[in-house]
Amino acid sequence: MMQRGFKLKKLDNADVNNLNDLSRHARGDILTMTTLARSGHPGGSMSSVDIYLTLYKYASVFPDNPYHPARDRIVISHGHTSPGVYAALARTGFFNVNEPIEGFRKAGSIFEGHVERSVPGVEWGTGNLGQGLSAGCGFALASKLKKIKYHTYVVMGDGEQQKGQIGEARRFAVKYRLHNLTVLIDCNCLQISGPTRDVMPQNIKDNFISDGWDVVEIDGHDFHQIYESLYSATHNMNAPVAIIAKTVMGKGISFMENLEKYHGSVLNTDQYNAAMKELSLTCNLDTFERKRKTSVMDPHQNVNHENETDVNIITGEPVCYGKDKMIDNRSAFGNALKNLAELNKNNESSTPIAVFDCDLASSVKTNGFQSVQADNFFEVGIQEHNAATIAGTLSIEGIVTFFADFGVFGVCETYNQHRLNDINCTNLKLVCTHLGLDVGEDGKTHQCIDYIGLFQNLFTFKILMPADPNQTDKIIRYISSTQGNFFIGMGRSKLPVIFDEGGKPFFGKNYEFRYGKIDIIRHGSDAVIMSYGTMLHRAIQASEVLKQKGINVGVFNVASPVNLDTKALSDAAQSGAIITYEDHSVHTGLGSIVANKLLSKNLFARLRKLGVNNYGQSGTPDALFKANGLDVESLVNAVQEEISNK
Repeated sequence: MMQRGFKLKKLDNADVNNLNDLSRHARGDILTMTTLARSGHPGGSMSSVDIYLTLYKYASVFPDNPYHPARDRIVISHGHTSPGVYAALARTGFFNVNEPIEGFRKAGSIFEGHVERSVPGVEWGTGNLGQGLSAGCGFALASKLKKIKYHTYVVMGDGEQQKGQIGEARRFAVKYRLHNLTVLIDCNCLQISGPTRDVMPQNIKDNFISDGWDVVEIDGHDFHQIYESLYSATHNMNAPVAIIAKTVMGKGISFMENLEKYHGSVLNTDQYNAAMKELSLTCNLDTFERKRKTSVMDPHQNVNHENETDVNIITGEPVCYGKDKMIDNRSAFGNALKNLAELNKNNESSTPIAVFDCDLASSVKTNGFQSVQADNFFEVGIQEHNAATIAGTLSIEGIVTFFADFGVFGVCETYNQHRLNDINCTNLKLVCTHLGLDVGEDGKTHQCIDYIGLFQNLFTFKILMPADPNQTDKIIRYISSTQGNFFIGMGRSKLPVIFDEGGKPFFGKNYEFRYGKIDIIRHGSDAVIMSYGTMLHRAIQASEVLKQKGINVGVFNVASPVNLDTKALSDAAQSGAIITYEDHSVHTGLGSIVANKLLSKNLFARLRKLGVNNYGQSGTPDALFKANGLDVESLVNAVQEEISNK
């Protein structure tokens, strides 16, 4: 039985001969699939494929059980080298080699242009360069938190070392002693626009050394050197290891070698035939062409969730804040998170909880969790991109993961990272405080006013906007025990508790949060104000002013703004006038969602959208709301105008 996990110090000549033969056939596979698809990245695939073959053949991965919990994790950061990955996986037994050849880049196939988790053996879908090392940190961290011993390997290109997020991940790996992490860098010295030294000079070796990594340089096409460097790295207990592998773009085909053209250019038929002759392989392009045209691809594109486990969290008893307790939602979040830590810390059956912070613990209120479970609290520093990817990766490993940040950082700055989390079907709980004009004096650079507009584009993220501390507490407990990606948004200011028409806390002990439900806070038949979060208590104030004028206005709390309750929306439309009221860009928030829903459901009512119509300034929230026509008086006037025009 073949030794896995790099148990032997060296390979014998028979092993190397076998790898050389696999390499020759894998190069033929790469050229066949890219020529058939008439697109792809053959050059880098051929410079990386010897690394891939060594990893997939000798790491602790199991072709007959690719989702074994104790398997090593292999992350391919430069996901455009997918032909090399698919060829190596096929040649080491994960699936039949004909599958990626016939399906590469064909609609309905799992063998996409960049690697995705739907392919057995692929741990993380990549393509946006620079994020793979952060994902590797997440997997390596999961090994420690779950106390399951495995190693994580990250294969990267040299061009992507120009990305700043890689520096963030290097430092995180050293700080948290991720000695179970090894990086292999395919250093072929070429990228799309030419030599890397001309595109952007870099010193990869010294960068890793300066951050505390051990570094080894090898010939990336010498199987003895590849294997022995991996053996040493796997058994290195002193630091994470970076293996810089000197390789050749287009390796194995004389007319392709060292030409940046073949980073993203494929061969024509004559070139393909010549290349296959050099490899001493049969030219079977016509046969595969026929099969590709007639094969029926499975349209199923879902990610395999084999490594996901049921969430088991003790959610505890909700806190009920009363009239004498006016706090901000972020403090209610922090209190709930700390309580979850206390309830689950010593319960062996509880799913582990991890929290990520970016130097804002006292502001986003994650320091309470830190005081209870310091070992599960990760201070990433001012490295938001890295934190977003690590948190997302960790969340697919059976760990309930919270990432808390200010809105401009957790939404605007890291949108690309969360898009990749979305594609990878993570289980992330993203809590962003300091949203909207409510941030106040910090000014426009810190007033995130596009959180719904951006995150409604992510297909698996659910958006929740709690209205007061009581609803915040309930929502945090709800998401902690519910599978899926959640974005929870809140402002900065202290908020009054929302009361029902009988004077009791609306979101009190008997309130049960249900995703998608619209809460009717006040009943009224003349018009309906639809709002959420920071603005809801102002909407209630406006309804009380209007009531004194003999106008009965309903107030609906839309805590789930992207998933509107059709029945409640229909009830609102029956009033004849709907006013949406939010601390968000007027163009892309709740108002636009309500407009689309009304039209799609053939519902009719006057609609007035009140929201932020320009970047704010420095000032108190009340002053900024007034400047944007979002104060209570402006809302009252808008409601009266809409009613008079019905």
